[in-house]
Amino acid sequence: MAVVPILSDKAAGADALAVFDDIRAKRNTDYVNNFWRALAADPALLRATWERLQVVMGPGHLDPLVKEMIYIAVSVTNGCSYCIHSHTAAARAKGMTDAQQGELMAVIAMATQTNALATALQVPVDDRFTVTGEGPTDDTP
Repeated sequence: MAVVPILSDKAAGADALAVFDDIRAKRNTDYVNNFWRALAADPALLRATWERLQVVMGPGHLDPLVKEMIYIAVSVTNGCSYCIHSHTAAARAKGMTDAQQGELMAVIAMATQTNALATALQVPVDDRFTVTGEGPTDDTP
């Protein structure tokens, strides 16, 4: 159950409605999901989050599907069911296959296990993995 109201268009204020309209226009849809509707309780947070998301998830050096898959991985690690579902849907819309999703889940599970082991054992980071600012060396992988 949400801890803030999930605002309908009728209940949202003018500032939130302006963001909803931008979401609809940029996503070419009439649908505004519950995440944005929950943030509408704080219109400044809604606008800031929407603007930042567009920058981070917009065109860049990473492929859009890769960005969605990273988002899924972080969401699984953080246990955010909402984000797992919404970004899986987005990744599917960008072409993620069943095989890619299965492999992604295997990588997430493996990373979670090895992260826990390295943390529990307090394994020191190898010098060659740290950034020294001196540039690559002959033995850099």
